[in-house]
Amino acid sequence: MATTKGYKDYILEQLDLLDNITCRPMMGGYLIYHNNILFGGLYGGDNFLVKIVESNKKYNMKEKTPYEGSKKTMYLVEDIDDKEKLKDIVIDTCKGLKI
Repeated sequence: MATTKGYKDYILEQLDLLDNITCRPMMGGYLIYHNNILFGGLYGGDNFLVKIVESNKKYNMKEKTPYEGSKKTMYLVEDIDDKEKLKDIVIDTCKGLKI
């Protein structure tokens, strides 16, 4: 199932506490970047997923595959209405990806 433009727009609005957020369409979903770091995306409809790194394990998110056939799992961000928590998750994920 493809991610709708409306859901993409909603997630980007929820991430408005962060500067330098960009989004690119990719195979029915969207890849999301912060400061040019690919940290996650929107996959399979209404699934906001972020890469798994040591610095974001403290949020106790569930693991999920981004698409059928994927060999890697990502973390599913379920609490998308809490802008402050989303900001923290993105910052911590990006910190872990810089290492």
